[in-house]
Amino acid sequence: METSPIPVLTVQTAPFEDQRPGTNGLRRKTSVFEGRKNYLQNYIQSLLSSMDLRDRQGCTMVVGSDGRYFSRTAIEVIVQMAAANGIGRLVIGHNGLLSTPGVSCIIRKIKAIGGIILTASHSPGGPGGDFGIKFNVSNGGPSPDTVMERIHQVSRTLEEYAICPDLRIDLSRLGRQEFDLENKFKPFRVEIIDSVEVYLQLLRNIFDFTSIKNLLAGSEQLKIHVDAMSGVMGPYVRRILCDELGAPANSAVNCVPLEDFGGRPPEPNLIYAASLVDAMKGGDFGFGAALDADGDRYMILGQNGFFVNPADSVAIMAANLSSIPYFRQHGVKGFARSMATSTALDRVAKAMKLALYETPTGWRYFGNLMDSGRCSLCGEESFGTGSDHIREKDGLWAVLMWLSIMASRKQGVEQIVREHWAKFGRNYYCRFDYEGLDPRAAFYLMRDLEAVISDKAFTSQKFAVGDHTYGVERADNFEYVDPVDGTVARNQGLRIVFTDSSRLVFRMSGCGGGNGATIRIYNIWNNIKKHTKRQLERRNEEKMIIRTYRTTSKTKRKCTKQKNNTKCIRQYQKHTK
Repeated sequence: METSPIPVLTVQTAPFEDQRPGTNGLRRKTSVFEGRKNYLQNYIQSLLSSMDLRDRQGCTMVVGSDGRYFSRTAIEVIVQMAAANGIGRLVIGHNGLLSTPGVSCIIRKIKAIGGIILTASHSPGGPGGDFGIKFNVSNGGPSPDTVMERIHQVSRTLEEYAICPDLRIDLSRLGRQEFDLENKFKPFRVEIIDSVEVYLQLLRNIFDFTSIKNLLAGSEQLKIHVDAMSGVMGPYVRRILCDELGAPANSAVNCVPLEDFGGRPPEPNLIYAASLVDAMKGGDFGFGAALDADGDRYMILGQNGFFVNPADSVAIMAANLSSIPYFRQHGVKGFARSMATSTALDRVAKAMKLALYETPTGWRYFGNLMDSGRCSLCGEESFGTGSDHIREKDGLWAVLMWLSIMASRKQGVEQIVREHWAKFGRNYYCRFDYEGLDPRAAFYLMRDLEAVISDKAFTSQKFAVGDHTYGVERADNFEYVDPVDGTVARNQGLRIVFTDSSRLVFRMSGCGGGNGATIRIYNIWNNIKKHTKRQLERRNEEKMIIRTYRTTSKTKRKCTKQKNNTKCIRQYQKHTK
């Protein structure tokens, strides 16, 4: 029986004043998208209308989500509106799931015009949580400022949107689905694809899977513990680390995507990944990692819960790129970091005689550098690291980077980090977030602070902290000039740089969920003292002595009372004699 073409409707609407995208697209409380009539439809229409009509007609787009609450409903609306607006083909992950790195990978693989990612990153899910819409452009990376401004301008004057409300798709059925639409010459096509396969193929071409497999499943098996935090990365972790690379199935936990992420924020840090930290502190696992909801952020832990600072992580990767087949084949062109990230990467770049680019916060600023061949590896302080294999930060890629380095160096996480500090020096870092602030109060605070640090007399100030005095070298409101196209990004954060290169940074965040303003304060200070190889060896010997002594059954009770490690070493030496 022949079916009638699906009608295309035009629905009248009114603009919303709060649909300017932030650092990570449009992010609001889920109740805003779910409860405000046409709020979702308005933004999707603004996004589609921001594209040139000639580019949009018949093009291919990618759609995926991190599995949070409201994603399935939103995907259905996106499909109906994409069809009505002339999109020719949508490629969607199985059950609507695709990680952010996965979307970037697929966009580049199939040469799509862009992709829509439904995620609020590491923010809570569920009906009372957050929801977000990101648009990645044709290079696979986040929208640049010009694209976000076009979307915002369309949203301010929008009066109608186009939709095919009778169009229904089955997200659970892999394969192609075609639909005939009224007044359309070609059928509209939806392809439901395996969420992991294209991304897995890319990783196979980057890493030495045999080496990693020998590490995870060989005779001297490294026991790992990876927490997918009930987000989209569960299927990826199971398929890649367990099925492909041979890690035991119980190496991966929280691998079933849940709409509320199990009731905790899917943020890979020491607070929200506490169960991982506790498991690692037991000493049974040599490597631990947590991945956020959409898979672009990560946290690395070593045995006994040894924490790897994200700024150190990207610097250690940079110093060990020769361990990775991809970089041996393609070479290393340069590095980049956000201005709120420590200068650990700068020291590696200097040692390797490579360029280092300092950008504003936001992954979109790395895209031009990578597209122009200036940058091979980049990172941010907020647990994000990536390379030019895609145009997004990539959590599971970072995990495989660490496993590759460990396999190559035959060392544990802590030893690798400490040897890096010994060679390059150490940076210390902490961040304080002040959320839910009154926007006007936050604005005036930042304005008044800028006035203080802009005063010429401020650069002669000295501040004493304990027995150390910090002298101000310069202070400014960070401004970035893109070396590729010359575009200028102003007012990116207030910096106070001290004579020893330590810094204080004050920045208004652009990724909140619409619940007031957020001010982040970054404290980044340096201790560039390096250690000789013998000093490092002695430190490792002492740590081994302490651990051995504390686990010796005859002396365990006696040693647990020793709080001083030096005394513990002496007691052990006396006992062994």
